Amino acid sequence: MFIIDSQVHAYAANTPQRSWHRPPHDWPDHVTGDEMVAAMDKVGVDGAIQVSPKSLYAFDASYAIEVQRAHPGRFAIVKPVDPDDPAADEIIAEWKKTPGAVAIRVMFALQAAADLNSAGIDRILRAAARHDLPVNLQSGNNLDLGTALIDAHPQTRFVLDHLGFYQPRTKPAPANVWADLPKVLELARRPNAAIKVSGACTMSREPFPYADIWEPLARVFDAWGFERCLWGTDWTRTFSLVNYEQAVEPFRLTDRLNDSERAMLMGGACAKVYGWSPGEH
Repeated sequence: MFIIDSQVHAYAANTPQRSWHRPPHDWPDHVTGDEMVAAMDKVGVDGAIQVSPKSLYAFDASYAIEVQRAHPGRFAIVKPVDPDDPAADEIIAEWKKTPGAVAIRVMFALQAAADLNSAGIDRILRAAARHDLPVNLQSGNNLDLGTALIDAHPQTRFVLDHLGFYQPRTKPAPANVWADLPKVLELARRPNAAIKVSGACTMSREPFPYADIWEPLARVFDAWGFERCLWGTDWTRTFSLVNYEQAVEPFRLTDRLNDSERAMLMGGACAKVYGWSPGEH
């Protein structure tokens, strides 16, 4: 089976030639495409969806494009799109032509509804449907609004980021870290949505190998089905909590998954949802 990580963030060092938009305090100074490939090779990950990190590069996905060009068989790429840009249709149409491009991303985790450009988001979601590109939706702590958008755009394909949560940035994880799980399970009834089982290890309150994640994840698998669950690490956002190996091994080694479930979760569903497999250019 191919192992495909549904979300990684590779990026270059912060330099005047490629400056960071909003430097995160707890990320490494750089995790280049070459360094990301080395980390993947160490633990047997065949390919990954390289999501251009909005905090570093805003809506400029040029580094993600560089990474894909350097490693065309290892990465597919995702670009965040700006709801305030009226040229969303043209931007998405052009992105669709970009080698390795498999999706776009819309993010409004933690934002108040009143602060969102709802018309701009609707414009993006309609354009994504027209150009047949899935939308990665980061709506953590705004799951009601995310659900409303999924319902309002039945022709658009959605991939819900990070199990629908705004995941912990520090240890220990809060005691109520899975509080929105009932909403996540109810959302599984939407046929136009899939879900990333990404960053799950950051939600553990136990040390590696994070045994306490499996009971809530079992409920996710039951509700969504493995064919709509896309395992991922969300590395390097998770760098200060979980290293890359620690984000991979619990899923590869657990006895809570049989071989067919593991194959679908750790690669098959991702290949199906994004229409990409390692080795494709």
